[in-house]
Amino acid sequence: RAADALAALGNRTRLRLFKVLVRAGHDGVNVGGIQRILGTPATTLSHHLGALTQAGLVEQERRGREVICRANFKAVDAVLQYVKAECCTGAGLPARRGRAVG
Repeated sequence: RAADALAALGNRTRLRLFKVLVRAGHDGVNVGGIQRILGTPATTLSHHLGALTQAGLVEQERRGREVICRANFKAVDAVLQYVKAECCTGAGLPARRGRAVG
């Protein structure tokens, strides 16, 4: 899962989109608001939201005619913990601790 999340964030548009959602906090932003902030065409935005949702980084909630998007902070924390545990341990090979996310 960590590899999917990091790969999804490797795209500039998706990274910009994700930053908007992180800054919005737990309230999230509706799709129209994201589109206005980023100036991204609806079809392009839909594609990138789909990739971030598939990677587990974004959650979407339908409220009537609106779709609210928010960052999945639990997933973000899990990815960061995985990177820290697997990639940043000591000077040699990383030690394996706990359950791997990826």
